[in-house]
Amino acid sequence: MSGGFGRGGGGGDNRARTKEASKLTTVHITLDGVHYEILVNPDAALSFKQGRNIEPSQVIVADEVYTDANKGLRANSEKLKLHFGTDDHALAAVEVLKRGELNLTHEQRKRLTEEKRKAVVAIISKNFVDPRTTLPHPPARIEQAMEEARTTIDPFQDANEQAKKVVDSLRTILPLKSEKVRLQVRVSAQYSGQTIGILKNFGVIMKEDWGADGTLSAIVEIPAGGQPALLDRLVSTTRGAAQVTVVK
Repeated sequence: MSGGFGRGGGGGDNRARTKEASKLTTVHITLDGVHYEILVNPDAALSFKQGRNIEPSQVIVADEVYTDANKGLRANSEKLKLHFGTDDHALAAVEVLKRGELNLTHEQRKRLTEEKRKAVVAIISKNFVDPRTTLPHPPARIEQAMEEARTTIDPFQDANEQAKKVVDSLRTILPLKSEKVRLQVRVSAQYSGQTIGILKNFGVIMKEDWGADGTLSAIVEIPAGGQPALLDRLVSTTRGAAQVTVVK
C-alpha cells in the first residue's frame, strides 16, 4: 500500500511519509455503508488477529481513523460517535482494529496460504489411503495432485473444511479411500501413562484395560492413513517395547 498519513507538509515530507506508509497495511470495516480504516504494522496486526497477546498500541501506527488512508481522508467525528460510541479517533481506532478485517500483505498471504496448504495435505494423508495398497499417499503426491487439479487454498478457512472439498476435487486424479483401522496396543507400566495420551491424540479409545501392575492393553480406532505415524511415535516413546496388533 502507498500513500500518506493525511497530514500537511512539503513535498519532501510527503515523500518520506509515502515511503513509510508503503511498509504498512490497513484494517478496515464498513458500517451502514461508511468505510473506515486504520494504518497498522502488518506483522503486529496479524499477530493480534491470531489472538496473540499484543497491545493495540504496538499495532496501530497512527491514532487516526480514515475513510481512505491512501488519500489521508479522516473520518467524520459524528460518524465515529454513531458507529463506535466515541468521537475520539484513538479509541475508535482500537475498535476498528478489534472488529475490522486485516488487509494482508502479499508476503503474509503467501505464507499463510502455504501453511494452510500443508495442513490440508497432512489431513488428507492422515485420513485417506490408496485403496490399491491401503497405504497413505505421500504428501508430495497429494501436493502434485492438488496442482494438477488447480486447487485453491483459503488462508483463513478451516483446514478440515477445505480438506473435504480438496478430496472431492482430487478423486479423478488420485485414488482415495477413507478407512479406519483398529489396533490393540500393549505396554508395560513404565510407558502406559505416555502411551494412553498418544492413543487419545491419534484416535478414539474403544477399550482399555489396566493390569494390577500398571500395564496397559488398549484398543484404539484411527484413520488408516495415520497408522505409520502412530507406530513411529510408539516405537520412539517405548523404545520399541510396545506390542501392536491389528484387530480384525
